[in-house]
Amino acid sequence: MLDKAKTLEGYKLHSLDGEIGKVKEFYFDDQYWTIRYLVADTGSWLQGTQVLISPYALTAVSREKQYIAIELTKKQIEDSPSLNTDQPVSRHYELGYYKYYGYPMYWGGPNMWGEHTRIVRDRGQWREPAQEGKAWDPHLRSTRDVSGHHIQATDGEIGHVDDFVIDDETWAIRYLIIDTRNWRAGEKVLISPRWIERVSWKQQKVFVNVLRETIKQAPEYTEGSLLTRDYETRLHGHYNRPGYWMDEAAGKKPSH
Repeated sequence: MLDKAKTLEGYKLHSLDGEIGKVKEFYFDDQYWTIRYLVADTGSWLQGTQVLISPYALTAVSREKQYIAIELTKKQIEDSPSLNTDQPVSRHYELGYYKYYGYPMYWGGPNMWGEHTRIVRDRGQWREPAQEGKAWDPHLRSTRDVSGHHIQATDGEIGHVDDFVIDDETWAIRYLIIDTRNWRAGEKVLISPRWIERVSWKQQKVFVNVLRETIKQAPEYTEGSLLTRDYETRLHGHYNRPGYWMDEAAGKKPSH
């Protein structure tokens, strides 16, 4: 299912032995545009510490009751590697985190989830990274921090990032929701990360290899829009781009 990041923010987090807090935001990498950690707001329980939950532990999203189920105990979370709230997520921290939980490293292979194209939660199916080594160096970004970044089309600016659409099966970011209020009477449109040419994090700009007029004429996205496969097919057809579901069904790596 597809969910907006801002919708998930505030959802309760249910561990194996009780509630631990609420969703605060997400960290994603800037290569695969995939959620790598959910950041939990634990109130006064673990104050001063960023509590990060890997998608490996996220087992279900209940939209009706607005919670996310976590396959971890409170004790496991409390004893996990500590990260102060004012520190970035470093590779050193991630190595300790993944060693503590025993998860396969997502950067340790050529696919979105290391040696796998999807999250594999069955530990018996986890594979060690290939000997020849195809690790990559991810740079993690916050969904809250990137919200507001400007969208630069091939012929000028066309709005800013308002939100993200997340696939809660793969935890890939499928779309950026773009607010085009200054160009299109306040309407919003969707842009796939696959259409992003580059990002200037310093300038807070996202560059897409698409003309402004093409974005202006894209199917409108509203708060009440249902992200059905028909809508997605129409959207990709407008941009003359193949759907991500076609590449993933064929086992292809995402193209940017």
